[in-house]
Amino acid sequence: MDHGEPTHRYPAGVPASTPQTVVIGAGPAGLTAAYQLGKAGLPATVLEADDVVGGISRTAVRDGWRFDIGGHRFFTKVRAVSDLWHEILEEDDFLVRPRMSRIYYGGRFYDYPLRAGNALRNLGPIEAVRCVLSYLWVRVRPPRDQSSFEGWTAARFGWRLYRTFFKTYTEKVWGVPGDQLQADWAAQRIKNLSLFRAVLNSLLPRRNQKDITSLIEEFEYPRHGPGMMWERCHEKVAALGGDVRLEHPVVRIRHSDGRATTVVATGPDGEVPLPADHVISSMPLPHLLKAMDPAVPDDVRAAADGLHFRDFITVALVVPEEDGFPDNWIYIHAPDVGVGRIQNFGRWSPFLVKDGRTCLGLEYFVNEGDERWNAADEDLIATASREMATLGLLEPNRIEAGYVVRMPKAYPMYDATYQANVGVMRDWLAEHAPNVHPVGRNGMHRYNNQDHSMLTAMLVVENIQGAEHDVWQVNVEEDYHEEIRPRRPGSPH
Repeated sequence: MDHGEPTHRYPAGVPASTPQTVVIGAGPAGLTAAYQLGKAGLPATVLEADDVVGGISRTAVRDGWRFDIGGHRFFTKVRAVSDLWHEILEEDDFLVRPRMSRIYYGGRFYDYPLRAGNALRNLGPIEAVRCVLSYLWVRVRPPRDQSSFEGWTAARFGWRLYRTFFKTYTEKVWGVPGDQLQADWAAQRIKNLSLFRAVLNSLLPRRNQKDITSLIEEFEYPRHGPGMMWERCHEKVAALGGDVRLEHPVVRIRHSDGRATTVVATGPDGEVPLPADHVISSMPLPHLLKAMDPAVPDDVRAAADGLHFRDFITVALVVPEEDGFPDNWIYIHAPDVGVGRIQNFGRWSPFLVKDGRTCLGLEYFVNEGDERWNAADEDLIATASREMATLGLLEPNRIEAGYVVRMPKAYPMYDATYQANVGVMRDWLAEHAPNVHPVGRNGMHRYNNQDHSMLTAMLVVENIQGAEHDVWQVNVEEDYHEEIRPRRPGSPH
């Protein structure tokens, strides 16, 4: 039951006639929207279910150690987003970090991005020839179905390299065979990268390669982790008159006559109804549709039920600094262990760790409620310790402490039906609540990077002020993130 009539109070000096915007979610997309609205004199109310800001871009803190949730490179070809990063944080808050990542497969380390000399030495001459022949074969006989991750990637690398460098890791991430995952994810993760380009880049003089997403060699990073960006943004939103309410999960969105009218959240003292001329939502898209009041029709609810997510666990092991490795992260393609990737947080920023120590973050991709998700922290730490020993990367007696961080709904699932399901929900919103604007990764059920999520929010704010951007066109072109595009007047592109 609601407690009282909807109320909303703008700060002194803001006209009562100002459109009222409620932002759902205080991650990169939601806080970007609130910040841009505040700068335009349209302060918003932000509702966040969690007790911290940042979403998946938060920085978890345990006993003074700081953990990034997956590793966030601050690199973008969208100038307006880069400008916004540097508007939120001071210049000395950023570190410029070298990128180094490798693939661990068959007891050997492969440079990633692939470098021909290193790959050929590790594969050996016979397997290298087989890989080249496999690549040439798919140029003549490409996979018939390239709508799947498997077919799309094999067409660009050949079947043998696909099985060596992509299959195992990707199936760990998603928990399904590669032929059940849609190609969209590959197109957004390894755009424009093919064996030919990889070999070409490996033979050319080493340079700061920023023409292909997967080949950037350095990036910026906030000294205290990505959460630092969003904690500071939170402060700026409040200074501009915005109201960020933590631990206020949204439970209903009332709508009538083709418009959303009220957002109802649950706060410490009960339900809090907020009137809304516009709703900017970064909450998971299926949750948004299920919160609509009156309820959506059965076919729309079925579409919402048909969207799935992959969840995430980091097990952080504190070790002496010399037991770390030079990489920011290592992809683990070994099928005999569950870990998919290992971060070295000290290589992201020395301010995340303590003197003489580093944290190695073992990443597990899970489903919320499964055996690993529900395991006790001490059991997860013990498993991570054993797997490091199995891989030959760390002796368990070198581990001084361990921590576990769980993150639900880290990755929107790109299965065979997700596009159709998203389409059903988009169509319903367009007809019945066009003033509800999905943004961000989970809000749009799209594997956006942080910069793309921010861009969707920036465009929505411009739309609220009269622009007509198609926000759903962000991060759909295969060359979108690789090429710097000239900025058009009035557009953040």
